[in-house]
Amino acid sequence: MYQEKLKYDWLTIGLYFAIMLFGWINIYAAGYSEGHTGLFDFSVQHGKQIIWIAIALFLAAVIVLTEPRVFSNTAYAIYGIVIALLVVTLFIATVTKGGKSWIDFGAFKFQPSEFAKFATALVVAKYMSAIDIDMKNMRTKMVVAALVVIPAALIFLQHDTGSALVFLGFIFPLYREGLSGNILVIGVTAIILFVLALLVDKFILLAAIAAIAALYLFVWLNKRTSHDYWRTIIIAVCCAAFVFSVDFVFNSILEPHQRERIDVLLGKSEDLQGSGYNVNQSKIAIGSGGLFGKGFLNGTLTKADFVPEQETDFIFCTVGEEWGFLGCVVLLVLYTLLLQRLIVMAERQRSTFARVYGYSVASILFIHLFVNVGMVLGLVPVIGIPLPYFSYGGSSLLAFTILLFIFIRQDASKNQLL
Repeated sequence: MYQEKLKYDWLTIGLYFAIMLFGWINIYAAGYSEGHTGLFDFSVQHGKQIIWIAIALFLAAVIVLTEPRVFSNTAYAIYGIVIALLVVTLFIATVTKGGKSWIDFGAFKFQPSEFAKFATALVVAKYMSAIDIDMKNMRTKMVVAALVVIPAALIFLQHDTGSALVFLGFIFPLYREGLSGNILVIGVTAIILFVLALLVDKFILLAAIAAIAALYLFVWLNKRTSHDYWRTIIIAVCCAAFVFSVDFVFNSILEPHQRERIDVLLGKSEDLQGSGYNVNQSKIAIGSGGLFGKGFLNGTLTKADFVPEQETDFIFCTVGEEWGFLGCVVLLVLYTLLLQRLIVMAERQRSTFARVYGYSVASILFIHLFVNVGMVLGLVPVIGIPLPYFSYGGSSLLAFTILLFIFIRQDASKNQLL
């Protein structure tokens, strides 16, 4: 039995600091005005963010000094506490911007849904690290699905669709652990059919599904058996049923503002003064930055508050306007390096718990990055999720810091035999 010196991945920590510092600079720029009171005015957002950064760094220090087994041993307890908070939120939270996901403590506001992400990552990693777990086993799939769906459903009930959709990212670590790739194919197919059902006549789409099934049976399927026939027919019927259920989901489950945003994204309607206003102004701001940007604190659209939520969900357009295309590339490169580093770290873990948790961290950050940037560029519907370590917000910064540094702590002790 021996214990090696801890080896922290300083490259990952450095990327964390670089993104967070660049984020604070842009939060300052987004709220800057000629009458500003200085860097350390804690009554405005850039000043408040300094406080959140200090708290985040304190939490990071506590985590790296904590015995790594603590996180594994308390995974179910942490998950249970967060689920309880999500339930309580449904009853006591105040409605903010159409959602009911914030708990008020006087001047302090707390969003449990942000902490549900690292709690779910912990509990999935804990369950997957059990000795007899096999992703080919139906019971395992059902238990993992329940662990992910429960917090996602509670967050969806809070009308926080963006945060709920982030939980789809857990399919990637499960795929790494042996989940069938057919699940990914089903997910992508469902998205394609959903979009097509909103754009194409249902019966034309039904005819296309039937034609594809027939081609598969009589042209591409060389060794045809009764099993292959029935499986193909069942899949085709399920696709057809899904197509005809889209209208119900779209009109009865989605909120009116969500339907409007999807219609604008798909080009079915154009509402530049309503649901499409944010995205349109964001694209104008990014495009006006050109290659090199207008310069720090020189963003005219930023200063005139043309883009709502510019310090939070739409902060990427501040980068585009003031730092230009090159600034956007630098930020995306930083995120890409962080994600790449997390995957490398996950693959070198000796324990299943650390590996699954590492892939969960990378997946959650990737979904946030993809959706946030895609939303600002008008490539995905506006669903309101922050850019990790970059957007203004205490709950998101603290939760993402905890999420990352738990894994950094796990990685630092991967070579210890205790």
